[in-house]
Amino acid sequence: MTRSIISYVLCLLLFAAGSLRAQQKAEYTPKIEPCDCLFKNDSLKTRCAYLVVPEKRNKPNGKTIKLPFIYVESSNPNKHKDPVLYTAGGPGASSLRGVRFINFRQFSKNRDYIAFEQRGVTYAQPCLSCDGISEAVKEAYRKNQPLNSVLLGAVKACRKKLVEEGNDLSAYNTTENAADIEDLRRALKIDSINLIGISYSGGLMLTVLRNYPQHIRSIVLDSALPGFVNYEEDALFSIDASFNKIFSNCERDSAAKRQYSNLRQRFHRYFTDIGNKDFSLRYLEKGAKDSITIKYHRSELIDFLMNNLQDNRQLKNVPYYITQIIDGKQHDCMKTYFDGIFNSGKDNTLGMRYSMYCSEQIHYANQTLIDRQDEIFPYLAGYRFNDVDHPICSCWKVQPVSPVAKMPVYSNVPALLSTGDTDPYCPAFYNDVISHYMPNSQRVLFTDKTHGPALNTREGDVLIAEFIDNPYRKVKVDGVKIKTW
Repeated sequence: MTRSIISYVLCLLLFAAGSLRAQQKAEYTPKIEPCDCLFKNDSLKTRCAYLVVPEKRNKPNGKTIKLPFIYVESSNPNKHKDPVLYTAGGPGASSLRGVRFINFRQFSKNRDYIAFEQRGVTYAQPCLSCDGISEAVKEAYRKNQPLNSVLLGAVKACRKKLVEEGNDLSAYNTTENAADIEDLRRALKIDSINLIGISYSGGLMLTVLRNYPQHIRSIVLDSALPGFVNYEEDALFSIDASFNKIFSNCERDSAAKRQYSNLRQRFHRYFTDIGNKDFSLRYLEKGAKDSITIKYHRSELIDFLMNNLQDNRQLKNVPYYITQIIDGKQHDCMKTYFDGIFNSGKDNTLGMRYSMYCSEQIHYANQTLIDRQDEIFPYLAGYRFNDVDHPICSCWKVQPVSPVAKMPVYSNVPALLSTGDTDPYCPAFYNDVISHYMPNSQRVLFTDKTHGPALNTREGDVLIAEFIDNPYRKVKVDGVKIKTW
């Protein structure tokens, strides 16, 4: 890259960040509106309110939205003044429920804690709910209709409903989310803050760091999906690597060699050979009198395994499930899978998820590279690894975010980057890329863990607290359960 191109890129980054900050300060004032607490911590003082900001910041006098947050005060009289702010992943997951148990978190012993609900999510006003989509999926399986075409019809109906309700779907993206977090910091008059993000919100916190770096003391990213990575273009590579970790564990475990011998080869051969073969299951839906016959294919079988591959509690059972499927004993596995589909509630925020993914990931993803993965991994070919894709985004019709959002984040702020060595969604490779541009970052790898290990294990909780207390000190790990590199 020539010096002139580098200068241009840096100027673009500085201009974009500077213009965002100037726009926030000059054209509107974020407001705090007290409200009742949806969730409380019984052991600690809890305050709840809405952050009120413009739906779209280039229209500061237009429609406003309300984003709930919960502020939990540490009981330590000598607590530090820099609080911890957390927001959930997804995109589309709520951030608020965890405050009920935040007193058990080590990092809450010395600092206040803020749980912040992203725009468009469950308890925000508005919530971009697409309840009809889950029902459409159920109906497609009930009647054995083509899932993709049924889904597209439901997506169009949801978009029409949300637009008619007055929502600007292009306003729900990571750039605006990051500005919301900065507005909350300003409104609460916080001078220094520590950020925690997981999965999608890891990328969100990186965006906050890029656009509003001055007041960020430290950042913790657990299984982060950086916005500058095109997830769709390497998704099957990550999934294949996760399965390979399972297979390697089986090969190393002498006690399991008889049952799981050559599991890698058997898996590859079976899932390649079945191609688009139809399978069927007699299924009795809860509350129904008569059972129905549901047809399913390779994609649903892989999806069942993926549901367990991303669950730290179920990870150990994945080899057994694979052998059951290969041996034709699929009934119990697929009954569990369809129970998850048919018993799912109506509380979803797919509208927000569509807006985020379509404007930031799908718009920038190369379909040729996405398709090329099917050729490299024939045993995973056709697997629908994301519930957002190019056809859905063609229906959703939102504006793409600025190309600045696809650039790496350069920062000297201390960062703790964690992931599991079996994570099928956000592998250690992503942390390598993030760390490359953040010289004060530390990478930790949890052995035999999958997605979100730092926030979902006791060891991770201690590690986060120690890092936030001393973010420039090298973290201490045992080198077995948790490794650094």
